[in-house]
Amino acid sequence: MFHPRRTLRALLLPLVAGLALIALPATSAHAAATVANGGFESDGAGVAAPTGWSEYGDTGASYTESGGHSGSYRLSHYSASAYKVETYQYLSGLTNGSYTLTAWVRSSGGQNSAYMSLKNCGSSEQRTDLPVSTSSWVRIVTSIKVTGNQCTISINSDANAGNWINVDDLTFASGSTGLAVKGADISSLAKSEALGGVYRTSSGTTGDAVTILKNAGMNYARLKVWVDPADGYNNKTRVLAMAKRVKAAGMKLLVDFHYSDSWADPGKQTKPAAWSSHTYSQLKTDVYNHTYDVLNALKAQGTTADMVQVGNEINGGMLWSEGSTDNWSQLAGLLNSGYSAVKAVSAGTRVALHLANAGDDSTVRWWFDNAKTYGVNYDVIGLSYYGYWHGSLAAAQTTLDDVVSRYGKPVFVAETAYPFTLAQDDSLENQIDTTGELVTGYPATQAGQLAWMNAVANIVEAVPGNKGLGVFYWEATWTAVTGNGWDPTDSASGNGWENQALFDYNDKATSAMSWFSHR
Repeated sequence: MFHPRRTLRALLLPLVAGLALIALPATSAHAAATVANGGFESDGAGVAAPTGWSEYGDTGASYTESGGHSGSYRLSHYSASAYKVETYQYLSGLTNGSYTLTAWVRSSGGQNSAYMSLKNCGSSEQRTDLPVSTSSWVRIVTSIKVTGNQCTISINSDANAGNWINVDDLTFASGSTGLAVKGADISSLAKSEALGGVYRTSSGTTGDAVTILKNAGMNYARLKVWVDPADGYNNKTRVLAMAKRVKAAGMKLLVDFHYSDSWADPGKQTKPAAWSSHTYSQLKTDVYNHTYDVLNALKAQGTTADMVQVGNEINGGMLWSEGSTDNWSQLAGLLNSGYSAVKAVSAGTRVALHLANAGDDSTVRWWFDNAKTYGVNYDVIGLSYYGYWHGSLAAAQTTLDDVVSRYGKPVFVAETAYPFTLAQDDSLENQIDTTGELVTGYPATQAGQLAWMNAVANIVEAVPGNKGLGVFYWEATWTAVTGNGWDPTDSASGNGWENQALFDYNDKATSAMSWFSHR
């Protein structure tokens, strides 16, 4: 929207801002502060229009105050009554190319919108919503391509009475960000369809779930593999069939080996029945042969896996008790057996090791320090992050940043999800079904589900060095279909997850699918 007043104000900015930008080398490989007064330290507290910045709208709601992320002061938006305000800075004399805006932020939540953006840069405006975080600072980024030698940095609030944001330590430097992986686990889909499950677009047109997800922007599918499941789903044959659909849709494929006949997670890592009496030496061969067999069959049909998880949420190891973390040397042997099998089929397939609880940096550190000590081979780190179980966005960000800097490997969120309702659509109580279980600031609505996914995507995008690969939504297609419950041995078992699918109780795509179109 064109605002004559805004344009006029922008032209009156101090010349020093433009000079600082002209001096910036276009090929700067490290973050260099090119924003005037990006730390809001120039004026002290209580200044309505900080040095270098302009305002538009309810300008009384934008001001500096004590309590910075670093330094003594920060920018805040707040008013006791509803308000709309923009704090912005116009940059000129830029060398054309890609740039990234980084900021540390906090927010009460509750706004109609609260975001930072880059606009008037010669390409489409890019926005990043501020996550709800009332005490801890969270780092977010926004990336854009500058084509007209200028750009406007904008901090925007369309807020209700009492809502607030804090912003500090903005930098604007050459470089780009984005997510390579915008994925979902759709392991439940084949069984759902076989039992009559229906999937519709947001407007209600019945369609193929893979196509609906692809059209929303999904580019990577995750499929779990069980060795000999009781219901015959999520085994080699079913994964091969689904992989054809995934690849035909133009998506990449992550294969998630559980090395079990049923669910493997931090609380259980039960050996497949066929391997139950095997020695450790035999188990190493079992892991190799099973991994090689599935992946080689995928390759043979032209659907080579792009990434593979050797184990699922293996905080305590896998193939208990032989592969428990009580015996790291044996766990390392099993993991390396899986790694070798993956690479024997396809050297270009990346191997991920996957732990639960991205909010627990000390445990993740302990685990990967041991993996290093015992010579475990891997390419990528995957972490589950469910905000209602695994701590704050700031805690998860700390872990993501730490593993990248400590181990030098890319990281991704292998699983996350959020409810769009607290109601249930079958007889089984849902995993998350009370307001007290929700993440503060994220309601159990389709808008809340989308806001959560954007927040998770934003902290992954902000991982330094473009080492945050992306995010997988967990079980996007697991709607309530009779017979497609938790327990593969019990067709009467219900689904405790249908309120966290990306299809609602009318089988329509939820608005949260738009997170797939993240940069």
